[in-house]
Amino acid sequence: MPSKSSKSLFKMASKYIPGGVNSPVRAFRSVDSTPIFIERASGSKIYDVEGREYIDYVSSWGPMILGHSHPGVVRAIQKAAAKGTSYGAPTELEIEMARLIVDAFPSIDMVRMVSSGTEAAMTAIRLARGYTGREKIIKFDGCYHGHADSLLVKAGSGVATLGIPGSPGVPRKLAELTVTLPYNDIEAAISAVDLYKDDLACIIVEPVAGNMGVVLPHIGFLETLRDITRRHGILLIFDEVITGFRLTYGGFQNIVGIEPDLTCLGKIIGGGLPVGAFGGKKAVMEKLAPSGPVYQAGTLSGNPVAMSAGLATLNILRKNAKAYLRLDSRTALLCGELQSLFERKKIPIRINRCGSMFTLFFTKDDVFDFTSAAKSDTSLYARYFRKMLANKVYFAPSQFEAAFLSFAHRDEDIDKTLQACEQTLGTLAKRS
Repeated sequence: MPSKSSKSLFKMASKYIPGGVNSPVRAFRSVDSTPIFIERASGSKIYDVEGREYIDYVSSWGPMILGHSHPGVVRAIQKAAAKGTSYGAPTELEIEMARLIVDAFPSIDMVRMVSSGTEAAMTAIRLARGYTGREKIIKFDGCYHGHADSLLVKAGSGVATLGIPGSPGVPRKLAELTVTLPYNDIEAAISAVDLYKDDLACIIVEPVAGNMGVVLPHIGFLETLRDITRRHGILLIFDEVITGFRLTYGGFQNIVGIEPDLTCLGKIIGGGLPVGAFGGKKAVMEKLAPSGPVYQAGTLSGNPVAMSAGLATLNILRKNAKAYLRLDSRTALLCGELQSLFERKKIPIRINRCGSMFTLFFTKDDVFDFTSAAKSDTSLYARYFRKMLANKVYFAPSQFEAAFLSFAHRDEDIDKTLQACEQTLGTLAKRS
């Protein structure tokens, strides 16, 4: 028998760590379960402390596009770590990373490395405020840009409601600088910009939402945001922390041909290590210290081990850019077969997909914003999650998250996932 279990480790962790976890969704509370503690991972699989193997569709919440423990990335990490894990001084690796990002994004002339997606979004907004001399920002309900104070705001009702704090600890006065709007609502965006245009520093948006589940932009939505921001001297920020290098070599902006003023990146560019970045046109980026007056700093920014892991990942992706089409096709096949299984069992489902990211929404209606996503049957999702986990398939422990395929997922993984789903739905159908 194993000497340790996830339940015993979670009990121990709860004594020392708030809620027993270092990021809330990991606690499995929204799926009425106890978190599994992971021992190791390889390729498309993760293994818990009790030795169970799972097909992994969480992918560390997106970064592991090459799969876990990719040999090329592991070698790069080992080589870098042997030279030293942190210097607090510039390295050539940072230049190489910046060059790769600039080459991949036509909208980016210069880039600044940070240590997380939260830090990237937070600083991009500060830069937008410093550049424009304005204070208010627009964000969209259901789009998550990290846990910085300005961004933890609930959406209100009406065309454009000034935000109220979405978490204790966020000052109301600060929250009032954030205007929240429904995602995909073009008219609301036009009206809000017309109302607040002289005070707006930026609009920040996930071009493909991934934190209310996968929600794609309607035709004309992003184009309208680009048009109205440019017309009124407002900066447009694309948060591509999830979508950067996930859907193509570059960002979703490359696919739709829309250039924002600033772009936030993370996840894949770190190859599984903590990292973030933001970049844009030279005129805006040079407002950052030490070139300009907008201050930002970080002890571990451009960390050599993280840069090495990210460079190894991006170079593999760059050399195999056409493989994105195969990954897209494999994900489309999986989602199509899952849809058929649900239909045969007469269980309502909406599967939203963009490239290799997708979400199963337990609802009969289309999902196009946070309000429609929130109609999902979260209790049914929780039951589905637990049964799939018992059948050795690991989806996100929340209805409102994305699932991810990696290049390491094989046909046999898809087949086993579909078999597990068929078994799971047989149980759900009997109780539904």
